[in-house]
Amino acid sequence: MAEPRRRRLDPGSVATHLALSFGALVMVFPLFWQLLTALKSLAEVSRVPPTFLPDDWNAASFDEVFTAMPFREMLTNSAINTLGRTAGQLVFCSLAAYAFARMRFRGRDVLFGLFLSVLMVPSSLLVLPQYDIVQRLGLLNSAPALFLPGMFSAFGTFLLRQAFLALPKELEEAARIDGAGSLRIFWSVMLPLIRPALAALAVITGMAAWNDLLWPLIVNTDPEAMPISAGLTSLEGQYETNYPVMMAGSLIASVPMLVVYVFLQRHFVQSVAATGSKG
Repeated sequence: MAEPRRRRLDPGSVATHLALSFGALVMVFPLFWQLLTALKSLAEVSRVPPTFLPDDWNAASFDEVFTAMPFREMLTNSAINTLGRTAGQLVFCSLAAYAFARMRFRGRDVLFGLFLSVLMVPSSLLVLPQYDIVQRLGLLNSAPALFLPGMFSAFGTFLLRQAFLALPKELEEAARIDGAGSLRIFWSVMLPLIRPALAALAVITGMAAWNDLLWPLIVNTDPEAMPISAGLTSLEGQYETNYPVMMAGSLIASVPMLVVYVFLQRHFVQSVAATGSKG
C-alpha cells in the first residue's frame, strides 16, 4: 500500500497567512486593551508607566456605567436610530436605484449624475438646513430627529444601482411577458436577487448610524433622548475622566454592531466583490 504523499508547504501561502494573522491581531488588540482597561481601577489606569494586566481584576466599571448615565435609554435610542436609518435607506435607495438602473426616462443619466454630486458635499454643510427643518417640525429631543435626515443616501443608491445593473435583462423581460408590472418585478424578481448588496448597505448604514456623534449632539440635548455614541461623551470630565467606566460603556456599545457584522459578513463580502462588475 502506497504511503500518502505529504503536502508541501507553499512559502507564499505561509507568508500570506502570517501577514493576515498579524493584521488580525492588530485589529483585535484595541478591543482587548479596552477590556483590560475596563477591568482596572482608575488608579491603575493613571499609573506611569502603564501596566498591561490589572493587579486586581474588578468588573465594577460595568455596573457603574449603568448608574453614571441613562445607559439603557441611550442604547434604546441608538437601536431606534440605527433601525430607522437602515430601514429607510433599504426602502428609498432600492426604489431609486431600480429606477436609475432599469427604467428609461428623459434625463435619467443627468439626474443620476446630480445624485452622485451630493457625495462631494461635506456632510457638515448640511447640518444647519437639516437642523432648521427638524426644529420647524418640532422634533428636537425626539427619536425621529435622529434618523429622519439619514433615511436616504446617494451612496446607497449608487451601490444598489450597480447590483441591479449586474442582473440579466432576460429576467425582467420574462416577468413582463407573464404580465407583471414594474413594481411587481421590483419586489418579487429583482429585489431578492440583490440580497448581498442589501446586506452590505445595511451593515454600512447601521455602523454609521450607531457611531454617529455630531448630529445627535446637535438635535438632542436631553440625556434620555441621546444615543449611546453621544452619551459616552458625558463620561469625559473637565479635569479627570473615569477611563475604566468609559471603556466599559464603549465595549458594551460595540457588541451589537460586532454581532450584526458576524451574521452579515458573507453577504457583505459578496456585495463588495460584485459591486464594480458592471457600470
